[in-house]
Amino acid sequence: MTRDYSKFLPPSMSGGGEKRERPTIETLGWQPCFAQQISLEELTETPPVRVIEVHRSGLHVVGNDIDTTIAPISKVTVGDWLLYDAQDSGASRVLERKSLLKRRAPGTERVAQLIAANIDTAFIVTSCNQDFNVARLERYIALILEAEITPVIILTKSDLAVSAAEYLAQAQAISELVQVVVLDARGDEPKVKLAPWCVPGKTVAFLGSSGVGKSTLTNALTGTQLIETQAIREDDDKGRHTTTRRQLHVVPGGCVVLDTPGMRELQLTDVAAGIENLFADLHSLAGQCKFNDCAHDAEPGCAVLKALDEGAIDAARLGRWRKLMAEEEFNSASLSERKSKDKAFGKTVRMIQKQSKRRKGKQ
Repeated sequence: MTRDYSKFLPPSMSGGGEKRERPTIETLGWQPCFAQQISLEELTETPPVRVIEVHRSGLHVVGNDIDTTIAPISKVTVGDWLLYDAQDSGASRVLERKSLLKRRAPGTERVAQLIAANIDTAFIVTSCNQDFNVARLERYIALILEAEITPVIILTKSDLAVSAAEYLAQAQAISELVQVVVLDARGDEPKVKLAPWCVPGKTVAFLGSSGVGKSTLTNALTGTQLIETQAIREDDDKGRHTTTRRQLHVVPGGCVVLDTPGMRELQLTDVAAGIENLFADLHSLAGQCKFNDCAHDAEPGCAVLKALDEGAIDAARLGRWRKLMAEEEFNSASLSERKSKDKAFGKTVRMIQKQSKRRKGKQ
């Protein structure tokens, strides 16, 4: 039977931006890729809901005439779509994601931390002051490219900078894959300049340090003051944490916005493709080296070192690439090792349980 998903698709942009009192799956970012994963029977019996907040005690989910908190579900993050089982919410099925942002969790634990799912565009917000850091921007971009999400750099507080043009030039030089937008987070500029990405049916996320204007931008897009904001410290331009959890906000007649707390630590894992795309020129040079396992340090026939000697590549950028590659390899290996150990431990536990049952059966 041919399925008709037309009534479940996002509304047309010609709809005039009609405001609704209650969110619907359309205004929450429902897209064809999710509708194609379910049958009409499932749609009726287990209606789709989106996770808009994750608490330790449960998941806040919203859908058509549904707004409730359900029990926590393992490996579910903000932005996920679930098929809500009212009888047993813990059994709600997680729909396949179109994108997933994750990092290695802060601290010594070798585990991956999920940041958000089903994001279309990620705005990396940084200020034209001491917060601006090319290496950190590259980390964010590699993370976003790995998830196949569109990255956009937003430069805020340009009016307070001595030379905002220098910050713009540095940001634009990072990658041809990334657009850069300079704006005032207050007023109407966010709605106007971010309009190409903030369209109905899409989900955007603001990422970056504390105090760069993520919450202010979210308030500007939603046309509200839902999120409290604070000024940065004048002595070092550091921000204070105002957003304490990741949360989705619906823009009336527009997109869905994810506001996130500032991330002091952004360790990468499983982002090899993202790093390769970000440093495509260096990756191409590495493929021309004499030895396949070239470390690009002092090996003979190294195309990367040759390009460095000829001034074709920047030494600082090469150093950042090496660092990210080494970190990615270490963190990915660490997580893989942990998964293998967890799998082996689970196998041992199951074996012990089987042996215990056999002994009891013989008694």
